[in-house]
Amino acid sequence: MNLKLRKIEVDEATAAALAARAAERGLTVSELVAEMAAQQGAPVPLPPEELAELDRQWAAIKAGERTVPHDQVVRWLETWGTPAFRPWNSR
Repeated sequence: MNLKLRKIEVDEATAAALAARAAERGLTVSELVAEMAAQQGAPVPLPPEELAELDRQWAAIKAGERTVPHDQVVRWLETWGTPAFRPWNSR
């Protein structure tokens, strides 16, 4: 097989993270990156019960059930990774 190789520059922290993840999986960094690129955009399989729950929630929204206003969701998302973060149901 005639592969064209190309070098890609990343910062030291990213390189170390890729090397560690590749080692955990028994792959080279090149193999890991190729696998990650191949999975990009691939559908993520959901267990049937999760898909059924999503369908139930969407049907409820279409039927007029109240939803959370966008600005409230934004404010909650902005707390992620901060000491102010609380799970959605605990906010």
